[in-house]
Amino acid sequence: MDAIIGNNPIREKRVHMTVYEMLLKAKDENYKEFQTKLVPNIQPETIIGVRTPKMREIAKQVFKSDLRDEFLNDLPHKYYEENLVHFFVIALIKDFDECIEAVDKFLPYVDCWPVSDQASPKCFKKDHEKLLEYIKKWIESDHVYTARFGIRMLMNEFLGEDFKDEYLELVAAKKGEDYYLKMMEAWYFATALAKQYDVSVKYIENRRLDEWVHKKAIQKAVESFRVTDEHKKYLKTFR
Repeated sequence: MDAIIGNNPIREKRVHMTVYEMLLKAKDENYKEFQTKLVPNIQPETIIGVRTPKMREIAKQVFKSDLRDEFLNDLPHKYYEENLVHFFVIALIKDFDECIEAVDKFLPYVDCWPVSDQASPKCFKKDHEKLLEYIKKWIESDHVYTARFGIRMLMNEFLGEDFKDEYLELVAAKKGEDYYLKMMEAWYFATALAKQYDVSVKYIENRRLDEWVHKKAIQKAVESFRVTDEHKKYLKTFR
C-alpha cells in the first residue's frame, strides 16, 4: 500500500519516517525566509520552511499511521513546523474528549501565534457546554498562547447561536501587555462588532477595553466588510 506526501509515493514501511524527515522533503528555502519574518519571536534555525498545504498533507499521513501517538507524546518539538503539524494532527481527532486532552497537553508548548491560530478542531462543535469550561480555563492562563487560543475558540464557536452577553466579559477582563494577546482581544471584539453589534458596541462606548485594544478593535471593525457603513461611521467617533 502506498501513502502520498505531496507527489511522492511512500511505501507503508516508510510510515516510520520521522515527521522531521517528512518536513525536510517538503522544504522550500524561499518560504523559510518569509516565515522567519512572519514569526520574529522564534529562533530562525527552528524554521524549516514548509508551506501549510504540505504540512496538512503530512498531518493527515501521520494521523492515519502508527506514528501518531509517538509523535503526539514526543514533546517538546524542536522545529516550528513540527508544532504546526502537531496541532493539525490534533484537529483531525474526532472524539471530543480525546481531542481536548491532546489540546490541553500541547498548549503549554505553543510558542508563537501561527501555531496557536491555524488549527480548529471540528469536534469542538459537538459539545459546546463542555468546551466552554475549557475555554474559560485557557483564557485565564498566564501562558500567552494558551490564552490566545482560548479567545480564538470563544470567537469561533460562541459568537453565533450559542452567544451570551457574558462571554464578552471573559475577553474584556483578560489583562496582559503581550502584543499577540492584545491583538487577539482586538480581533475578538472586532468580530463581535460584526456579529453581535448591539451588545459589543457598549464595550466601545464605555471604553471598557485597554486603550490599545480599544483602538485596534475599532480599526479592525472599520476595515471589515461585515460591519455596516453606519456602524463604522459611529465607531470612528470613539477613536
